Amino acid sequence: MPKKFIRRFLPDHQTVKKNKALRIFGSVLHEPNLWHLNRRSAAGAFGIGLFFAFWPVPFQMWLSAGMAIPFRANLPLSVATVWITNPFTMPPIFYGAYKVGTTVLGTKPEHFEFQFSWQWVVESLTTIGPAFLVGCAICSVIFSVAGYLSLNWIWRLQVKKAWEKRKQARANKTQQA
Repeated sequence: MPKKFIRRFLPDHQTVKKNKALRIFGSVLHEPNLWHLNRRSAAGAFGIGLFFAFWPVPFQMWLSAGMAIPFRANLPLSVATVWITNPFTMPPIFYGAYKVGTTVLGTKPEHFEFQFSWQWVVESLTTIGPAFLVGCAICSVIFSVAGYLSLNWIWRLQVKKAWEKRKQARANKTQQA
């Protein structure tokens, strides 16, 4: 079942509550719905995490946590899902978003070389920035909706299989008796 699989990777809610960086949320973190792992909260958290994973900002986890609270999504799963874009996966994911943006805007992809400087970032906002940001927005929405629906469907499928397995076990038990 997805619940058991997901729970293996999530931190304990007491550990997250004690995190100094999350203290700005105050007593809101004591809301039990943020820690329950059910179909609705897991699918919502996955969608929220994927939505913010495609945002090219350094504080994606904060945004994801901030949105998980009003939507009553599982907070740890929402924050963990953002890490789909990590230092290793970010270049291909963001390049793909740039390609989506150039396709949607109908512009020609420009050749660029990444430089780790503020000047390069400022200059890139005028050249590749519009296509990149449009691509990130489109990918953000598409992947978050697809992630939400996929996890919801997988969860339902697993519950259905578990019910069928229990039904079959009961039928076998009555046949043996």
